[in-house]
Amino acid sequence: MVAMDLFRSEEMSLVQLIIPAESAHDTVTYLAELGLLQFKDLNPDKSPFQRTYANQVKRCGEMARKLRYFHDQIAKAGQTPSYRPMLDRPMLDKDIDLDELESKLTDLEAELLEINANTDKLQRTHSELTELQLVLEKAGAFFSSARNAATTVQQQRADTENGSSIEEAIDRPLLQEQEMQTEPSKQARLGFIAGVVPKAKAASFERILFRATRGNMFLKQAPIEEPVIDPATGEKVEKIVFVVFFAGERAKTKVVKICEAFGANRYPFPEDPNRQWQMKSEVESRLGELQNTLDAGMHHRDNVFNNIGYNLEQWTVMVRREKAVYHTLNMLSIDVTRKCLVAEGWCPVSAKPKIQDALQRAAYDSNSQVNTIFQVLHTKESPPTYFETNKFTNAFQEIVEAYGVGRYQEANPGCFTIVTFPFLFAVMFGDWGHGICLLLGALYLVLSEKRLGKQKLGDIMEMAYGGRYVILLMAIFSIYTGFIYNEFFSVPFGIFGGTAYRCPDPAYSNDACPMASTSGLEKYRSDPYEFGVDPVWHGSRSELPFTNSLKMKMSILLGISQMNLGIVLSYFNARYFRSALDVWYQFIPQLLFLNALFGYLSFLIVLKWCQGSKPDLYHVMIYMFLSPMEDLGENQLFMGQTYVQIVLLVVAMVAVPWMLFPKPLILRKQHIQKMQGRAYGVLGGSDTESTDLEVDGEHEEEEFEFGEVLVHQMIHTIEFVLGAVSNTASYLRLWALSLAHAQLSAVFYDRVLMFAWEYSNPVIRLIGLVVFAFVTFGVLLLMETLSAFLHALRLHWVEFQNKFYQGDGYKFHPFAFKTLTEEDDM
Repeated sequence: MVAMDLFRSEEMSLVQLIIPAESAHDTVTYLAELGLLQFKDLNPDKSPFQRTYANQVKRCGEMARKLRYFHDQIAKAGQTPSYRPMLDRPMLDKDIDLDELESKLTDLEAELLEINANTDKLQRTHSELTELQLVLEKAGAFFSSARNAATTVQQQRADTENGSSIEEAIDRPLLQEQEMQTEPSKQARLGFIAGVVPKAKAASFERILFRATRGNMFLKQAPIEEPVIDPATGEKVEKIVFVVFFAGERAKTKVVKICEAFGANRYPFPEDPNRQWQMKSEVESRLGELQNTLDAGMHHRDNVFNNIGYNLEQWTVMVRREKAVYHTLNMLSIDVTRKCLVAEGWCPVSAKPKIQDALQRAAYDSNSQVNTIFQVLHTKESPPTYFETNKFTNAFQEIVEAYGVGRYQEANPGCFTIVTFPFLFAVMFGDWGHGICLLLGALYLVLSEKRLGKQKLGDIMEMAYGGRYVILLMAIFSIYTGFIYNEFFSVPFGIFGGTAYRCPDPAYSNDACPMASTSGLEKYRSDPYEFGVDPVWHGSRSELPFTNSLKMKMSILLGISQMNLGIVLSYFNARYFRSALDVWYQFIPQLLFLNALFGYLSFLIVLKWCQGSKPDLYHVMIYMFLSPMEDLGENQLFMGQTYVQIVLLVVAMVAVPWMLFPKPLILRKQHIQKMQGRAYGVLGGSDTESTDLEVDGEHEEEEFEFGEVLVHQMIHTIEFVLGAVSNTASYLRLWALSLAHAQLSAVFYDRVLMFAWEYSNPVIRLIGLVVFAFVTFGVLLLMETLSAFLHALRLHWVEFQNKFYQGDGYKFHPFAFKTLTEEDDM
């Protein structure tokens, strides 16, 4: 049922809605909840600012900005909001009004701005007081140590000088008496500045001070053990306390300017120890008060955040939906009486009852006296393409639409891609050991889809999660083809019975047979291996020729089959759109040309397998063109093969002009007849009728250019003829990648794992096992998976879909709340 639903897109209708103005908002809201109507923009010439509901959109944008501000502030505070459980229809809760929400958001923003401003101001004051406290502590230690040193020196001098007391020694000035007796105008007053400077700038700060004062300064520094909050930036910075001594006003001016340049914060520092102790007490008291105020402010801010966070998600969804509703209302045309709005849009035919029911409910809930008028419009405009997919089929449909969205109701390759894409991938990736690893990863994604669907994943993980069911089928098919190739990490297993071959020397087993790599094993029974490739082929002398021949011929058979499927689908397209020309002059000659050459090659491959003969098919196909009458000799597979090849060659040659000439000539004849019939109709009617007919003709008929149609058909014919050869050769990538995957797997197994296993040391074996696991995961499970995926993608896009798939449609994008994202808030 799903495949049939996917074969052709949903039937669409262009509908017109005449909505009363009082119920317009609720109508669009109900339709957005339903999500089955794609509105057309009926005001394409108007800018966003000239539309009717521009102010409402602007209001919603402003509310969305405030909500983003709230979210950023909550995240900055390191809190996780306790979201209120979402209602099924939060948009239509009558207790939530947009005007009330706008007023509430404005008040909350003003309150939060005020709280932040006061908190920043208090935090800055707290940081400044903290730095002042550190300056008083560290600089006080400077002066205290200096006083203690001075006391010690004066005491030593007092011991040597008679009649000197300790008090006199302490009070004795630092400068010599003769220096104090100089003229007052020539005396230099010694001053100092204390403060803090970032530790990263301390060296430069000291160097600039020394140069600016020419060495006439004395700098003392003390590091602060813990980083402190900088008052200017609010960030934690490692700083040091400094005290710089200088002489003179000019030096002070220079020091002040240097402090400002380096962002050093200067703080007052009294020389009097008593004053220092008093200042420390005041700072500690103020810090305690400030901390209590900050704690109270933080508690109030947390309460505000909790109140906002409890409703934040619901408010965000509501504003996002309101903005989308008003944006959609701007696409509607307003009647001249301004009492109703006219909307046009596309909807699936099957959704008409649901839409009409939503319109009735909207009119009832909005207390409108008039119901919305719903009518279907007839148009020749191409409808959008819409497929109703689920979580399983959606990924395969996305693979198809990455090439191009299908034309309306043309055959959709998506339903065939569900099987053919993972199968062609598995043909290139066939190894049931690697398939099991891939299956485990796919099962993890599938079984954890509910949990992963709620998380924000990275780009690569998001891509893998979206294609989890594609990976699941790829893994299952890889296990299947791995059993056919009989490869488990390149190791064969005799799971499906015994082999049909044995060693010519009965004294040896098949594994130890010395003739296995020289003359080969002998076949002792006619029954083949039950399923897949006989395990004795692996490691034998003829392994590569056998597997190469098998996989190459199998690739051609699969390619011809898929291309024939594409041509057959073009017939169903032509039949559905009632195009007899495409059936007779496109489908039939294409089918004949492809099968007369490459279908015949596929037949020879199957016949050769059935007969067990050894003809050279390369020779047969080459001389089918070069010497069709030549006797095939030992390359003949059946009686009369030469005559059959001549007939097939003639059919292929006739098919080329059959595709090229008839269709443009018939289209030209039909156009001439249509123009003559129109001319007779104009002669038989009135002037008014002729005018109407001409107007209709201008809209309904496109200009016919025979030369353009002929060139287009010529390009199409050449493309198909050359593509038949190149596309068949392109399918040989199935053989090439399968061979590369098998050989890489064998190399890693033999040269890494088996090489390490030759040693008895368990450490070497463990290292070999780890290396084997990493190269298997990195190269075979990641790189080879991606390579096979891309090649399977190319085979579907180019070799398969170009036979019937136009891909020039446009996707159905209904207005739906469930598709709105955070980007719609911008």
